[in-house]
Amino acid sequence: MKRGLGKGLAALIPPTSPSIEMVEVDVIVPNPYQPRFAMDRVALEELAASIREHGVLQPLVVTRLETAPDGRSIYQLIAGERRWQAAKLAELERVPVVVKEANPQETLEIALVENLQRADLSPLEEARAYRQLIAEFALTQEGVAQRVGKSRAAVANSVRLLGLSQEIQESLGKAEITEGHARSLLAVRDESLRRRLWQRVVQFGLNVRQTEQAARRLEAGIQRIVEARRISDPETRVVEDRLRTALGTRVSLIRGRKGGKLVIHFYSDEELETLLQIMIP
Repeated sequence: MKRGLGKGLAALIPPTSPSIEMVEVDVIVPNPYQPRFAMDRVALEELAASIREHGVLQPLVVTRLETAPDGRSIYQLIAGERRWQAAKLAELERVPVVVKEANPQETLEIALVENLQRADLSPLEEARAYRQLIAEFALTQEGVAQRVGKSRAAVANSVRLLGLSQEIQESLGKAEITEGHARSLLAVRDESLRRRLWQRVVQFGLNVRQTEQAARRLEAGIQRIVEARRISDPETRVVEDRLRTALGTRVSLIRGRKGGKLVIHFYSDEELETLLQIMIP
């Protein structure tokens, strides 16, 4: 079911909504699906100072969990993490909230949309939130894109960042490289070469365009080496010819130091189905 979260948080809080309540700060518990892990302490202090002066101008979005032994309701935060943290810093006793029924998937979606609209998430936080929606709630990349108001390609490119090594992810997190650099590095499939290029980017301050060009040169060089090895090996050509005759399609056998890989090409769903019938009778 489509819920149109990509249209904005205003859709969640109608202007004439009667459901705004004032609740104690200490009966609100954190959102376990909050995609944001880091907060700028200086910016948080500035927001707290504003809240001391003007109060919380936009209500938090919460869902009701249970009743505490003292009879008070317990609420789980859905959206408004910064405002909640700043309100605690400002030592407010109560904050305005909109109570909304939400399941775990909706809780993550709303928190993600709020942060995306405010550009509050780092590239890796955004990627992890997308992956969590895909993994925990069995959504496709297209499904995630519809819910957060992004294109499928944007979601796919974001999630791909999690394929980088831990040290390169940490470099991105520390802003040594940008998201553009990270995507360029992903074009280098060989891990050791990717790491060497990343080191060059950090050491020499390469810009994104320079990184893209270097990545293309590395990949082109690897492909030339692979093709040269394949062509110079008559045994490999014989095996490819036998497989090509048996399967009726182009086949590439790429040998490595230990093993290798076999690539079977197909050009339509019908050809794929035919290949499956041949290989799995």
